[in-house]
Amino acid sequence: MTRKRQRPIKLAFERTSLRIPLGEIEPLRAISEMTRKSVKYGQIAASIREVGIIEPPVVVRIPGKEERYRLLDGHIRIDVMKERGDKDVVCLVATDDEAITYNKRISRMAIVQEHKMILKALEKGVSEERLARALNVNIGSIRNRRRLLDGICDEVAKLLQDRMVPLNTFRELKKLRPMRQIEVAETMIAMNKFSWSYAKSLVAATPQHLLVRDKRRIVRGLSDEQVEHMEREATNIDREFRMIEQSYGTDHLDLVLATGYLARLTENVRVVHHLARHHPELLAEFQRIVQLRDAA
Repeated sequence: MTRKRQRPIKLAFERTSLRIPLGEIEPLRAISEMTRKSVKYGQIAASIREVGIIEPPVVVRIPGKEERYRLLDGHIRIDVMKERGDKDVVCLVATDDEAITYNKRISRMAIVQEHKMILKALEKGVSEERLARALNVNIGSIRNRRRLLDGICDEVAKLLQDRMVPLNTFRELKKLRPMRQIEVAETMIAMNKFSWSYAKSLVAATPQHLLVRDKRRIVRGLSDEQVEHMEREATNIDREFRMIEQSYGTDHLDLVLATGYLARLTENVRVVHHLARHHPELLAEFQRIVQLRDAA
C-alpha cells in the first residue's frame, strides 16, 4: 500500500525577522487625530515607552520595489515610533500580501486572561506602578484586576476565562454563593449577555439564601413582597429556560427534517395538485413554512 505524499506546508513568514528603517515601510492607511487621542493609542504608546515593542509589526515585501515593504499589521505601533523619533524597527516579514488575518481574526484578550497575565508579571517582580505605566492605567485599576477572581469559584473562572466580561459583572457575581454563581454564569453564556446591567438583574432576582450577605437587599422602588415575587418568577423562568435548553437540539433537528420533507412535497407536482384540489389550506401553510425556511 503506497502512502500519500504529504504536501509541504508553506511558511507564513520568512525565517528571520528584519530591522527595517521606518521610511521604507508603507502603511495601508493613515492614523487620524481621533485615533491618536483614543485610549487604545495611549495604552500602546505607554507600553512602548515603558518596555519597548513587544509584538513586532508585520510587513510584506512590495514586488518590483527593492527594500520597500507594505505594512500589514501594527499601524499604531509604527505611528507611535515615528512620533517618538525612532529610526527603525524589528519586523516580521510575511510571505502573503493579505491583512484580513490581522484585522479580523485576532481576538482581544479576555479579562480573566489579563488577570492571569498581571499575576504572572507581579510574581516575576514587576511592580504595580510599572505595570500601570505600561498599560496606561492607574494603580487602582491594576489592583482591581489583580483581585478579579477573589470570591469567584473555580468553575465560574473556567466558564468565563475566554469571554469578554466587564469588570463590574465580576463584582456582581461576588455577591452570590458558589452554586448561584455557576447558574448565573451559565445563563449569561447561554444568552451571550455579559453586561453589568444584566448581571445586576440576575443578582436582584436571586433568593436571599443564595447571597453571600444574609442581610436583605434594598431595591429602590420595590417592596419586600415585590422582590420576593420577582425572585419566584425568576426561579420559574430559569427552570423553564433549562428545560427548553435540554430539548433544543432535538427539537431543532426535528424541525429541520420536517421542513426539508415539506420542501420535497411542495416540489412534487402530483402532490401539489392533490393538495390544491382537496386541502388548499394545508398547501398554503406548507408553502409558507418552506418560504420561511428559505428566507432564513
